[in-house]
Amino acid sequence: MDIISFQSSQRCCEEGGEETEAQRGEVTGPRAHSCYNGCLASGDKGRRRSRLALSRRPHANGVKPDVMHHISTPLVSKALSNRGQHSISYTLSRSHSVIVEYTHDSDTDMFQIGRSTENMIDFVVTDTSPGGGAAEGPSAQSTISRYACRILCDRRPPYTARIYAAGFDASSNIFLGERAAKWRTPDGLMDGLTTNGVLVMHPAGGFSEDSAPGVWREISVCGNVYTLRDSRSAQQRGKLVENESNVLQDGSLIDLCGATLLWRTPAGLLRAPTLKQLEAQRQEANAARPQCPVGLSTLAFPSPARGRTAPDKQQPWVYVRCGHVHGYHGWGCRRERGPQERECPLCRLVGPYVPLWLGQEAGLCLDPGPPSHAFAPCGHVCSEKTARYWAQTPLPHGTHAFHAACPFCGAWLTGEHGCVRLIFQGPLD
Repeated sequence: MDIISFQSSQRCCEEGGEETEAQRGEVTGPRAHSCYNGCLASGDKGRRRSRLALSRRPHANGVKPDVMHHISTPLVSKALSNRGQHSISYTLSRSHSVIVEYTHDSDTDMFQIGRSTENMIDFVVTDTSPGGGAAEGPSAQSTISRYACRILCDRRPPYTARIYAAGFDASSNIFLGERAAKWRTPDGLMDGLTTNGVLVMHPAGGFSEDSAPGVWREISVCGNVYTLRDSRSAQQRGKLVENESNVLQDGSLIDLCGATLLWRTPAGLLRAPTLKQLEAQRQEANAARPQCPVGLSTLAFPSPARGRTAPDKQQPWVYVRCGHVHGYHGWGCRRERGPQERECPLCRLVGPYVPLWLGQEAGLCLDPGPPSHAFAPCGHVCSEKTARYWAQTPLPHGTHAFHAACPFCGAWLTGEHGCVRLIFQGPLD
């Protein structure tokens, strides 16, 4: 699971392209974040990043539907031989296919997201295991499509962004095979769904202090909104939701079956804390000189500049069931309850005992509130409203399950509330 937010001032145009407005410091479009807490484990490089800004391209590359053809299935490959012509092919049977040709749209910019590293993909995403580690090795089979989805952004204010399932491949084509869910719409056009689907959830009340999770929907290849299928790859589509659209809002979540993207807008990011504010909060927390109530040692959150390696010897640790903050110690183990189970020496509750890490991905925060709560069981720290929002937000998991997760590392949340209020002890002097 991976939460990615379009938010940095890095371009997502082709490598080596012309200078973008984002590079000139004039970020005009919306942006997209990942559960790597500020940076990919291997570093942000090229089109594989933890966050990315979508800025207006030097030249429009958007496309829109134009002409529909009915054709014999064996002749599809010949009909799609023109690489400069974008098209979507719907295979209805072994003998009958429908090809919808797309034409240039000078009013929109198109950005594509997927697992493929080919040049037509602007934002490369990979599966992430809970805890923030990328799934690697021959046994790690990705469930993310090579050409997962595409986003079309208006080139003029207010830069409305719309999401569509599936992206165009190197031949500028999208293929929906005979087994893919597809149908003819009431107005005679074609539409369909990808194998594992593209799901979207818009938060109720926007992405702010008063936000609440919305309802997950599925987006079709043509951008229509449907209720969820019975399972992720079922061939029977859900019901059309006519009063909802594929327009992305600040805080919209996009799930690609292995990666979950968070969409942020420039206006929304003005309400989020800055990295300077997060650093000031860290220094303020350390200036309060919290102490371990048993060892009486002074605790301090480490600087994010040193990276997340092994916990520092002054690192705060927390009993995630009660929230009591201590320094590291080796007593209180309850191995009969599990390898990570410890008994809090203050209240005697038994539960996981983990180091605390400050959340450093500012775009994931709803407000600039003080770091007062930690997610259970990972120990990532953020404001109360941010913690409670994500703890109440169900993210797709598997074929039909949903589970709340830490936005900073992707760990599935546990406990009654998924987060805990931190209880620090001040200095005795």
